[in-house]
Amino acid sequence: MSHAVTLAVIVRAGDRFLMVEEWQQGRVMFNQPAGHLEPGESLLDGARRELQEETGLALAIRQAVGIYQYQAPDNGKHFVRFTFSAEIPAPLATHPQDPDGDIIRCHWLTLAEIEALGEQLRSPLILASFRDYLAGARFPLSALKVVGGDDAKAAIV
Repeated sequence: MSHAVTLAVIVRAGDRFLMVEEWQQGRVMFNQPAGHLEPGESLLDGARRELQEETGLALAIRQAVGIYQYQAPDNGKHFVRFTFSAEIPAPLATHPQDPDGDIIRCHWLTLAEIEALGEQLRSPLILASFRDYLAGARFPLSALKVVGGDDAKAAIV
């Protein structure tokens, strides 16, 4: 079984959330701005990078929503997903800069519109994290630590 650490950002503007329309496994799917942690990258830096690549937005990420474990039923791959949040007053124009070329476009959708996507949602982690976010689940970014590395000291990400 393989493992992956992934990062996602819930971006809220009023009653709308930023979703990414993308090609995955030959299908059009929807996801939050999200992707894999790269070697040598902190969790927060990875979340900022994925947000920038998939939407073109550089937003302040101030809180974490949850840490999720999920095993994909189709291939058994195990995911550990760190979900963060960013809030802005109104939807912004997006300009995906995805180096993989998978991103089709971005959408600002209500929760009802996201729920209506059903099987087009990339994973059940999407709705789980939205529900937690809307229920007020948060923890401070200071809970995330980077230990070791070149300078061998602990640092808050």
